[in-house]
Amino acid sequence: MGKLLIPLSSLLSGVGLLVVGVGLLFSVVGLRAGVANFSGLTLGLVMSAYFAGFVLGTYVCPVVIRRVGHIRAFAAMASVASTMPILHALWIDPWFWGLLRLVTGICLVGLYMVVESWLNTLAPSDQRGKVFAAYMSVNFVALALGQWLILVGDRLGFVPFAMVSVMFSFALLPITLTPVQQPVPVEAPSLSLRSLYDASPLGTAAAFASGLLNGTFFGMGALYAQGVGLSDTGVAAFMAATILGGAIFQWPVGHYSDRHDRRLVLFWVCVGAAALAALSMFVLSLPHWVLIALGLFYGGLVFTVYGLGVAHVNDVIDSTRLLEFTGGLLLVHGAGAALGPTLGGMVMDQFGAASLMPAFAIVLVVLALYVLKRMRAAPPVADDAKADYVVMGGGSQAVLQMDPRSPVEPESADAHPPQ
Repeated sequence: MGKLLIPLSSLLSGVGLLVVGVGLLFSVVGLRAGVANFSGLTLGLVMSAYFAGFVLGTYVCPVVIRRVGHIRAFAAMASVASTMPILHALWIDPWFWGLLRLVTGICLVGLYMVVESWLNTLAPSDQRGKVFAAYMSVNFVALALGQWLILVGDRLGFVPFAMVSVMFSFALLPITLTPVQQPVPVEAPSLSLRSLYDASPLGTAAAFASGLLNGTFFGMGALYAQGVGLSDTGVAAFMAATILGGAIFQWPVGHYSDRHDRRLVLFWVCVGAAALAALSMFVLSLPHWVLIALGLFYGGLVFTVYGLGVAHVNDVIDSTRLLEFTGGLLLVHGAGAALGPTLGGMVMDQFGAASLMPAFAIVLVVLALYVLKRMRAAPPVADDAKADYVVMGGGSQAVLQMDPRSPVEPESADAHPPQ
């Protein structure tokens, strides 16, 4: 592992700078759109365009990478991605911003794809778990740090957009200067979503609901926090606390689910997160630190939903098809994220900014009821057949190669009834 430290550190530091810029751009676009009097629906559509681009890029970018190679594809997409934030500041128009967000989503999934492919090339099979954990940790911490940069300079002017562009550009230096051999080209996902649903209806539902919730949070969370009266510092603290909660609580919740019926753990996670989201309506008149603390625990629960869904699917499928099915879950998660901000914007237009968290509660209650339905339809998975929980987040299908649950060599496994 020692000889890999320098190249791994270079790639991870580059990813960290890139994700800091991504986190900052989400908040800046939300706050600036509020000042420009975008309706909730309009901002939701703009934010949804990013996640739609992310899903579209999972099909477009592998073709580009195979045609011109990883290095040229990376350089081209990085150049375009670093230009997009500056263009946001030049013309504040929802249609124009929607196009920019779509292009940004396509470029960023391509950048993730290349970097994650390089990480796969560097990581020996016996070190995949450590590399994967480091990569996920960098993503969560960088997203949280990006929220605080809205306090630097004039959040309503050119400065924050320029800072995002600078972050994207600086991210390229440690990545492009790292000597890494050419990885295997990434293939576009080909799994039938029907096959995924037939194999695990609950895992599919959890992935979609998680995308719906988290995509809406990242897209509309800053506007929500501003709308309920938080200051700029309060907005940054609320967003960062919720994201860090997701990083802190994933391991204990996931480890607990390894030793109990994972479906029951998912049920109580949904119930707990729904209760916290509903409680937000009653703490708005209290000091703002109460809402921020509530966000910490809400994020700690809701960010585990996707990981629990993926772990449950791993429990019930043939391990030789792990990458195929987890790639499908990533697409379902992305589809939920693309839909979420638009629905969230409609809710905020209709019922006010404070209604966003209660809307999250409704989604979580529906998922909890579906968990109960699936628990009645199939028996629990035997302990000796369960896979370990792994902290999960966004990314491209290339990151799934680093999942320590992925078999190094194909092996057979018994089939399980759909769950």
